[in-house]
Amino acid sequence: MALGVRLLLLLALWTLAVPARSLREAGDGGWRRPGPGAPAAVAEEERCTVERRADLSYAEFVQRYAFSRPVILQGLTDNSRFRDLCSRQRLLALFGDSVVRLSTANTYSYQKVDLPFQEYVEQMLHPQDPFSMGNDTLYFFGDNNFTEWASLFRHYSPPPFSLLGAGSGVPFHWHGPGFSEVIYGRKRWFLYPPAKTPEFHPNKTTLAWLRDTYPALALSARPLECTIHAGEVLYFPDRWWHATLNLDTSVFISTFLS
Repeated sequence: MALGVRLLLLLALWTLAVPARSLREAGDGGWRRPGPGAPAAVAEEERCTVERRADLSYAEFVQRYAFSRPVILQGLTDNSRFRDLCSRQRLLALFGDSVVRLSTANTYSYQKVDLPFQEYVEQMLHPQDPFSMGNDTLYFFGDNNFTEWASLFRHYSPPPFSLLGAGSGVPFHWHGPGFSEVIYGRKRWFLYPPAKTPEFHPNKTTLAWLRDTYPALALSARPLECTIHAGEVLYFPDRWWHATLNLDTSVFISTFLS
């Protein structure tokens, strides 16, 4: 794997919505476990203002997207083996006793909680309260030592694009460029270019922003947005503001380029 590339396995803490269309048990890896008390908090929007490309060459990627705008990449990798290993049953069997570190879902506090992965999955993956604050919301986002997860990561094939010389459901933030691939579930993205700082409170969740701020935005002030499905990869350029909203209990993996 190229120098400057970091892989993080990210399991969203909450299920935010019941899917608009039914999913087979085999199709969601066992992560979606419907039952009483799991209301639909957010419906999936059909609106997508991020371009999807299934036939993108490296030259065109660099010329049109790498330094200027996001793009959704389709069909670039075959991660079916990795997807199988990321089912709920298999991850619990392989890593249930592993201690993971949870982080707060906001942009400025640094609260950390350590607990076994099985406890996180079985006790903390629940629908999020729309009125909860970011500093009260903990999830498995990557501030971990993933050495013991190496046997899993070696089965992941990152997108075949890389960058040289260029400078995650969380509220708006920015960092260097990267890719984010959904393995299970659906993940909605909201993105602004570096020069356009979004209107948001750093301690409010993306769900609260979507409920309270988004409806009042003029069309010209709205972000680029789209829902990413299993097998799709979103590329975001350097320093682009982005916020994410997990519409289901989601397994996704990000490749950060530096």
